[in-house]
Amino acid sequence: MSQMAFLFPGQGAQSVGMCRSIVEKYESARRLFEAATDILGYDLAKLCFEGPKEQLESTVYSQPALFVSSLAAIQMLKETKPELVASCVMTAGLSLGEYTALVFAGVMSFEDGLRVVQRRGQAMQESADRQPSGMASLLMLDRDKVQEICNRASDLGQISIANFLCPGNLVVSGDQAAVAKAVELADAGGGKAVPLSVAGAFHTTIMRPADQNLADALAGIVMQSPRIPVVSNVDAATHTNPEEIRQLLVQQVISPVRWEDSLRWMLENGITEFTEIGPGRVLSGLLKRIDRKVKCESVNEAI
Repeated sequence: MSQMAFLFPGQGAQSVGMCRSIVEKYESARRLFEAATDILGYDLAKLCFEGPKEQLESTVYSQPALFVSSLAAIQMLKETKPELVASCVMTAGLSLGEYTALVFAGVMSFEDGLRVVQRRGQAMQESADRQPSGMASLLMLDRDKVQEICNRASDLGQISIANFLCPGNLVVSGDQAAVAKAVELADAGGGKAVPLSVAGAFHTTIMRPADQNLADALAGIVMQSPRIPVVSNVDAATHTNPEEIRQLLVQQVISPVRWEDSLRWMLENGITEFTEIGPGRVLSGLLKRIDRKVKCESVNEAI
């Protein structure tokens, strides 16, 4: 018997024009964007559909935009494929996408989730502005080799593995000089390095005090036990206690994202197929690098 899980994308999946076809066709999705505009104080739909690209890609704007776009796709599926939504028995989201997964699982309301996501983006941008830092994808290298590169580059500043995405795709994060050195070492060591266009060293302690700012925001909202399991980025496991979930979301800002481990855990615990919901197809590609035989559909346009 097949077991379905939904996956929600994180920052980096955004693009100008995202979710436009869904909002134009489905009233429920349009109402979601209208509610978001009231909460955020700016026209989110216009930003998603028309840009400018530079603004949409900034941390402060991209996080709410991806969160709302993914949940708008869920609204569409509730109308067009309610049996698919009902069949979902587990969910996970990459970094920011974990908030989308938690709202889908009933842990927090859309409104509260959006307010927290807005605060999260602002806090992470503020932390990034305090200290020049960055991230880079290191490709075609295993975990031990990437860790060795981080150890060697650490002479120039703080650096660590921030995202364990899939075999041969790990992201390092840290001070700019150390990340630049890691890029150089990866290229020289038979890998390929791709510097990322991000505000700073996400998922490291350089993000402090964003974690405390997020803790303050999360303290003010009601959280329930999830109606289906949600896999945490921090420990690649599921949790039912709302207070544990709250604390893990705070830790997530300064902790590595264990995405590969999360997907493997889901596969080991009975998931046989996945649906990626929201902008892009990044997560489907990562899953194929973990298990090419597993089915994963993408839902990012109007049906």
